[in-house]
Amino acid sequence: MIENKACQGPNLQKKRIVAPFSMSAYQKNTMVFPPSKINVYEERMTYTSKFRVLYLRGDIPCVRSYCKKDEGSFISWKVDSLRDLDYSYYLPIFFDGLCEAAFPYNFIARYAIHDLLNAASDKILPVIPKLIIPIKNALNTKNCDIIMTTLRIIHHMCICDPCVAEALVPFYRQLLPTFNLFRDFNSKLSGGIDYDRSGRVGDVIDETLSVLEAYGGPDAFINIKYCIPTYESCANN
Repeated sequence: MIENKACQGPNLQKKRIVAPFSMSAYQKNTMVFPPSKINVYEERMTYTSKFRVLYLRGDIPCVRSYCKKDEGSFISWKVDSLRDLDYSYYLPIFFDGLCEAAFPYNFIARYAIHDLLNAASDKILPVIPKLIIPIKNALNTKNCDIIMTTLRIIHHMCICDPCVAEALVPFYRQLLPTFNLFRDFNSKLSGGIDYDRSGRVGDVIDETLSVLEAYGGPDAFINIKYCIPTYESCANN
C-alpha cells in the first residue's frame, strides 16, 4: 500500500490554472482555462450624447410639439426657415443624438434629421466628413432600433442627393462592418411568425446596401463586396 501511494503521489498533485497563450502554459502541472465567450450581438451601453446636453441646456432650435392623439406628435422648430440654420454645426449634433435610446431625445434627433434633409438637400454633401463618426457610434451600439433608424437615415440621405452616396464610398470600411455583422440577423429571430418585414434588421440592411450601390457610382459595388463578401449586386437581380 505504501508503494502504491508513492507512485500515485505525483499524479494526484493539484494542477495550477494559468492564462492561455502565456509562458506558464508550457510548464508542468498546469491547466489552461478557456477564454470567456463573447456575444457579438450584445448591446453596448450608450453614452450621454452632445445632443442631449445641448437640448437640456436649451441650445437646440427645436422641441417636441404635441397635437391631437389621432394625429400623433411632431417637431416644432424655433426658426422661420430651416435653410437659415448652419448645417455644418447643427447636423452633426443631431446625428450624434442617433445613439440615444431614451425618450424624447431619440425621437427629436431622428425626426429633426429627416426635416433637415428634406429642407436643404444641397447642404448635406459638405458636412459628410463630420457625420461619419456619429453614424459609426450609432451603429456600434448594436441596438436593433438604433441601427434600423440609422440605416433609414442613410437611405434618406442618398435619395435626397445622389452625390452623398458617392461621398460615402471612402468611408465604407468604417460603416459596413456592422452591416456585415447584422445582415444575417433575420435567421436568429425567435420561433414566432414575423409579420412586419420592415422591422427586420437584415432586410433593412439589404435595402440600404442596394441604395448605396445604385447611387454610389462605379466604385460602390467593389467596395461593398470587399467589406461584405456575401453581398450580391442589385443590378444582377
